[in-house]
Amino acid sequence: MRRAIRALAAAALLAGASLTTFTLAGPASADTQICDQYGSTTIGGRYVVMNNRWGTSAQQCINVTSTGFSIASQQGTGSTSGAPVSYPAVYYGCHYTNCSPGTVLPKQLSAITSATSSIDYTFVSGATYDASYDIWLDPTPKKDGVNQQEVMIWFNRQGSIQPIGSVVGSATIGGRTWQVWQGGNGSNQVVSYVAPSPISSWNFSVLDFLNDVKTRTSVTSSWYLTSIQAGFEPWIGGTGLAVNNFSATVNSGGGGGPTTGPTTPPPSGGQAACRVTYGTNVWNSGYTATVTVANTGSAPVNGWTLGFTLPSGQSITSSWSATVTGTSGAITARNLSYNGSIPAGGNTSFGFQGTYSGSFAAPGGFTLNGSACTIA
Repeated sequence: MRRAIRALAAAALLAGASLTTFTLAGPASADTQICDQYGSTTIGGRYVVMNNRWGTSAQQCINVTSTGFSIASQQGTGSTSGAPVSYPAVYYGCHYTNCSPGTVLPKQLSAITSATSSIDYTFVSGATYDASYDIWLDPTPKKDGVNQQEVMIWFNRQGSIQPIGSVVGSATIGGRTWQVWQGGNGSNQVVSYVAPSPISSWNFSVLDFLNDVKTRTSVTSSWYLTSIQAGFEPWIGGTGLAVNNFSATVNSGGGGGPTTGPTTPPPSGGQAACRVTYGTNVWNSGYTATVTVANTGSAPVNGWTLGFTLPSGQSITSSWSATVTGTSGAITARNLSYNGSIPAGGNTSFGFQGTYSGSFAAPGGFTLNGSACTIA
């Protein structure tokens, strides 16, 4: 759903407006274009990108990349005293029954030990929009329809627009000062944190904002985090706006590892004939890696642990479809409950996002359950 700007206009439900039916596509390759009103696709095997044009009948198209999206064309025009025309976004979690691959959300707040995220935006001039980051909460593990509490982080605001409600004060979160707005749109309550000047990129703790929200609203630790989203609300123009990179990792339990699903105990050992394909997408000082592990033996692998060493200067910031131990140097990736078996001749994949300095290189070798793998 998408929130509106003033309480009156906000009744139009945001990011999916009404009971949205999404048109699903397969995983996105570089510059997959979506023009369907509620079209969506997956990226990185972990996130969903949605077009989500809900406030206008005019066409909007987005170009989806392996790490985010950009607005390719925006023909709608909204009233700055009313609602935006759309909310193209990328998210982790569940939104109107469309859940991102491998997500454990909804997750009860009391079970979450940490929730971190990173965002990198491209802004444009001459348009009216906000760069909005949404966190959705509900007293039940709700995967469909409107959640009761929306938390918005406005990383940039351009033009004569404002959040729902009114200013209720300020807050210092993540070492930054935010203007805090609070109100409702008839469907859900909204707390908005507005940056005094544009923030184009940031790594931060989602829980820092939720802890502040709990002091202002009826939200308690028994509520559920259902989704984490980042995108734009354009009113006028907006072509060229982009989420270049987005990541979100939710940790729970005593181990503190990424909770992309229930984990299985480490395998008891055993040798396996294997082949690893290491695919990467590299930019500036960051990258994503997709690791495909193929069982080239004649017997199934039941429970797997893949070991490898990252080259110097590289560090992992988030991962999916595996429990990854270590952030630099020696790394261990273990299967989750749903991908622990690799049949003979079959394969499974997991991925991670990271940073690097200097020249980029791939790991020199991989071991599966202690046995060296060939590299494709």
